Amino acid sequence: MAGHGGRGWHGRMIAAAVGVTAVAAATSVWTAQAGQSGSDAPAPRASASARATTPKTPPVSAAIAHASDGGANAVNITIDDGPDPVWTPQVLQVLRTNGVKATFCMIGPQAEAHPDLVRQVVAAGHRLCDHTVSHDTTMDKKSEAYQSQQILEAEQQITKASGGVRPMYYRAPGGAFTPYSRHLAASHGMLPLGWNVDSKDFERPGTAAIISTVKRELTNGPTLLFHDAGGDRSQTVAALRTLLPWLKQQGHSFGFPVS
Repeated sequence: MAGHGGRGWHGRMIAAAVGVTAVAAATSVWTAQAGQSGSDAPAPRASASARATTPKTPPVSAAIAHASDGGANAVNITIDDGPDPVWTPQVLQVLRTNGVKATFCMIGPQAEAHPDLVRQVVAAGHRLCDHTVSHDTTMDKKSEAYQSQQILEAEQQITKASGGVRPMYYRAPGGAFTPYSRHLAASHGMLPLGWNVDSKDFERPGTAAIISTVKRELTNGPTLLFHDAGGDRSQTVAALRTLLPWLKQQGHSFGFPVS
């Protein structure tokens, strides 16, 4: 879940041990997006253990990405909180049927528990995003050491589960970014990822309501937020079956997020 204020993971995520974990192996096949930091916020003050972990990828912009690399008429489909053994395969099927690539923002322990799904996502040409270890929507109120643990441990878990493909993005749970977390993610090659349209699918308001919300708010920008975990996501799957063809009919193409 990304854009839901005080609504958290509802206790569904696995608790993580505190402490910064080393970044995954240098054999990564991930290709970082090049760029310079677009923020005037101060660089993060790394802890001793974080300083000992040298990023293996070029830094990218620390500005929160909302735009699309597909141009003026492109939209970005982003899928949060998985992978989930029931819903992720169904989301993948809908994307495949419509020829759409998406960005999957994964919870570290979920990726670790379902590496087959992570590899299916990668094999289908979708991109990976780090969505932390515990999906703590109050991360922006926590210490830098805690933020580091949440981001870097999830990065390692996702990279290992994928077979070496590293996440290209970092999305803070509930949008709880800090200057520190943005710069830390960017220094590890992960572009901070925002959203423009929250489909509200996490609330399960009904398929028609999800579709209506997306259509109504599409003028806000190109990056759309959906979920493939955290409960029954049948409404999301049904909404995507309608929305993806509709977006094409409206002249939209599909891209990936850029800052």
